[in-house]
Amino acid sequence: MATDKSKFIDYIDEALEKSKETALSRLFFTYQGIPYPVTMCTSETFQALDTFEARSDDIVLASYPKCGSNWILHIISELIFADSKKKYEYPEFPVLECGDPEKYQRMKQFPSPRILATHLHYDKLPGSIIKNKAKMLVIFRNPKDTAVSFFHFHNDVPDIPSYGSWDDFFRQFMQGQVSWGSYFDFAINWNKHLDDENVKFILYEDLKENLAAGIEHIAEFFGFSLTGKQIHTVAAQSTFQAMRAQSQQTHGAVGPFLFRKGEVGDWKHLFSETQNQEMDKKFRECLAGTALGAKLKYESYCQS
Repeated sequence: MATDKSKFIDYIDEALEKSKETALSRLFFTYQGIPYPVTMCTSETFQALDTFEARSDDIVLASYPKCGSNWILHIISELIFADSKKKYEYPEFPVLECGDPEKYQRMKQFPSPRILATHLHYDKLPGSIIKNKAKMLVIFRNPKDTAVSFFHFHNDVPDIPSYGSWDDFFRQFMQGQVSWGSYFDFAINWNKHLDDENVKFILYEDLKENLAAGIEHIAEFFGFSLTGKQIHTVAAQSTFQAMRAQSQQTHGAVGPFLFRKGEVGDWKHLFSETQNQEMDKKFRECLAGTALGAKLKYESYCQS
């Protein structure tokens, strides 16, 4: 990857160290109605986030957890490198709401473009992002694979608090009692803004199907001027296999767990018929008939 990830890795290592001493029952604190992990976020940081000064050329990457945020971060970094021949440095951990309250003052000194990843609902974003019309790329993944990936992340990474079983995790996921809250609340909130001119939607499954085409659309949206050859080079460096091979170097000890399978349809190995029906019903209640509901292609990816 065309970035120096030392700060990235340092932050992850620090969060993992905190996780060792944190029981699952004490993992979350609630801020404005949404649970966040105490190992990565603080209420003081959220209060300071309100003062964050966004720039119109900031690159905002929004996603619910385990929907491809690390993949998109990698792609954007590679696009910047291909466009400018400059490595993108991560002076701070790129997830906007994670870190100490002083990070936003330090970020004033960073050169443009700044990459800002976030798992926040649209209405929880700092007002300056909306006001300055920073471009926002929103990546979604089907909710069944998202849930399974989230479960494996908790139960495979040695230092992160584990759930007793898949059934336990599924119950908490459906109730929104996981880090960053409910997938469906996140989706409902972002659905209202997918047609805003500074927002672009991208589907994880579409990237899996045709990575080069997806990268070309992303490059166009953010105004990168790349040749077809450059697009295909970025795509070759951004396959799941290529990223997994580099994961320890780019993300430290947690890397191999972040890039576990990357499959579409992995949910079929864990979901019971009752759980299938429960999530299908939740999808119908929350997203059927919406623009996002159509874009998610739920029938193709979530019904066997």
